[in-house]
Amino acid sequence: MSHELLFFGGFILFIILMLAIDLGLFAKGNKPISLKSATIMSLVWISFALGFGLILYFWGHELHSIVDMATLKEVVHRHSHNIEIVENSFEQSLALYNRNLSLEYLTGYVVEYALSVDNIFVMVLLFSSFGIPEKYYHKILVWGIIGAILLRCIFIFIGAALIAKFGWILYLFGAFLVYTGVMMYIKRNEEEEVDPKSHPVVKFASKYFKVTHETESGNFFDIKNGVRYMTPLFLVLLVIEFTDLIFAVDSIPAIFSVTQDPYIVFFSNIFAVLGLRSMFFLLVNIIHKFHYLKVGLAFLLVFIGVKMLLHDWLHSWGFETVHSLIIIIGILAISIIASLIFPKKAEDNPMIRP
Repeated sequence: MSHELLFFGGFILFIILMLAIDLGLFAKGNKPISLKSATIMSLVWISFALGFGLILYFWGHELHSIVDMATLKEVVHRHSHNIEIVENSFEQSLALYNRNLSLEYLTGYVVEYALSVDNIFVMVLLFSSFGIPEKYYHKILVWGIIGAILLRCIFIFIGAALIAKFGWILYLFGAFLVYTGVMMYIKRNEEEEVDPKSHPVVKFASKYFKVTHETESGNFFDIKNGVRYMTPLFLVLLVIEFTDLIFAVDSIPAIFSVTQDPYIVFFSNIFAVLGLRSMFFLLVNIIHKFHYLKVGLAFLLVFIGVKMLLHDWLHSWGFETVHSLIIIIGILAISIIASLIFPKKAEDNPMIRP
């Protein structure tokens, strides 16, 4: 078995174990998640993500079984890693490769984690629009994340295959991200609304299933008089999966601007998605305070898009992965600090819950 499959298989087993523990221990009893629990779980997932970065820093070469200079050069060329090989020293070159690999992973993780915040705005809106009691949020999010992992796995490896065969597709990704960032900035002050009855996913589900508006059971499906009914909990789950699919169209190309190694894209993406659930409970009541975050995310997407369009020029100018990481963290920090220094008036925050 190749090292890639061992890495990938071990990672998947770890995720399955953690989600099983989460479902068994934290979702039991359908109780609202406290701020303390959300903080602990957020720190746990961030610690796991950073710990995985350390593994790549010391043993990243094991991912692709790099044992000699020829293999190293082939991997660097195949995934377009932004490093200069030290011709007379395999050890130094390997250290540079591992350092760059861990930086690519960390940068991708930060990008995806930041873009996931936009998901939280939408999730708060969806739960409110569908009238979902707070005690069921965790159950829906856990199953939503399981679906998101499967969908993103497919997206990532299809994207990697397309990039490997059609290198010019990166320029399309770049142009699309610039367009998305500009549109996000233009629409930053528009109030988002969700009409549960007119949403296309709800219409589709209602066409093939009987739907009930009751949520008391806490089940995805209820059986009444021998008839199976879909509850609002499952409807929201479907809408969340559909929404994540839309978000993935932005976020996955964004990570490909950082690294073209599909395994690093997958690892960073999935760690960010797994941390989204606990971050939701951590930010659900204060997310409205970060009103400049949308502006920051818009600039982030534009920067990433421009970076993809000008990749060759930036590389010739000595622009490295660490520079991307610094700029990305800077954009996010400025947007968060600006939100706290210049708060919005309470009446201007539609997401504040009474």
